[in-house]
Amino acid sequence: MTETTHLGAGRYIEARVAPDRTVTTVHELVTADGAKVSGVLRTVPGAKVVVCLMHPRQDLTHHVLVPELLASGFAVWTQGTRSPNNDINLVHEQALLDVAAGMLLLRNLFNTVITLGHSGGGTLYAFYQQQAALAPESRLTHTPAGRPIDLAGAEMALPDAAIFLAPHPGQGALLLRLIDPSVSDEADPLSVDASLNPFDPGNGFAEPPHASHYSPEFVERYRRAQRDRVARLDGIARAHIAETDRARARFAETKDPVYRRAVLAPRLLTVYRTDADLRFTDLALDPNDRPYGSLFGRRPDLTDYGLVGFGRISTPDAWLSTWSGLSSNAEFLRCAPGVTTPTLFIELTGDQACFPEDAKAMVDALGARDKTHLRVPGTHFGGAIAEGQSTGAQLAAAEIAEWIGGLAR
Repeated sequence: MTETTHLGAGRYIEARVAPDRTVTTVHELVTADGAKVSGVLRTVPGAKVVVCLMHPRQDLTHHVLVPELLASGFAVWTQGTRSPNNDINLVHEQALLDVAAGMLLLRNLFNTVITLGHSGGGTLYAFYQQQAALAPESRLTHTPAGRPIDLAGAEMALPDAAIFLAPHPGQGALLLRLIDPSVSDEADPLSVDASLNPFDPGNGFAEPPHASHYSPEFVERYRRAQRDRVARLDGIARAHIAETDRARARFAETKDPVYRRAVLAPRLLTVYRTDADLRFTDLALDPNDRPYGSLFGRRPDLTDYGLVGFGRISTPDAWLSTWSGLSSNAEFLRCAPGVTTPTLFIELTGDQACFPEDAKAMVDALGARDKTHLRVPGTHFGGAIAEGQSTGAQLAAAEIAEWIGGLAR
């Protein structure tokens, strides 16, 4: 089986074994709004620095960097949000309250607390720092769907420093470049507008493993159509929310359970085909050392049609808060000016989600005066660029350890 036919190739990296002296404890946390989340603290004797790993939608308990950081003498905190491994109802503004609960615990246990945002965790932590740095009365009061969120009432402790490893531009900003605009009917996963089909040879697609070549005119038209599709989905989400709001108002007036049921009934968005960034198949677009393919495998012309992917199913609230590149508050470039603590930004040279143009824009946007931008060979999940080479995770871990050591000097 070749690399291009093995659909899930490249996602899973073997981690080293944690040091024998590691002590692991599990902690249950209660957030400011009463939700319960959990985190795992691993520490080694003498650790005074804790590195926090968190992602809005994934369980990072076994992240490849955990044993690497422990071996360097740091404690490691891995925490989930209230929506681990299930982002159907993931609202980023709520996730900030989850982050805050973990930060308060760690502030009482360690001298130095450092956030490490990998991939989508990068924007989550940037969003948190941006809001935490504001006076409580200046923080967001509503989600993009119009739901109240009490960030002002939460104690949001700031970390001492921030590390970003291969952060993508945010779930919504990422999807804005991933979503397939050739879907002509949101109810039909096979519907195709041929003039926008990224996998049509007439538009520049080449059968893998050969690289495609899309004309500048097609790229511009394609990206404009991507925004149009997201706007269309935003409209559907807002229509669903308005319908729920009307039912809520009627229930408040009448107390009729018919309207209460209408409020509770889920109105889910099913979003087909979200693995179609032109840069996956045309390696000349914003070039780096990335392999052919997407985060989900070596055949985006197939995985685009599959079940696994970003934003496939979500509530209208979650769509607007997390997956809409036009409505979400959780966008790295929007939040980065609020990140003012010492910052290390590690770009992986073979990344398939944080491309060179993205990385430069994100680093430039960071508000920290003390910021370091490093580039190390590796793919988005921390794999090696080529067989036999050190993994991106190993190289990044070495840079992280050196940088943290320099903070104390």
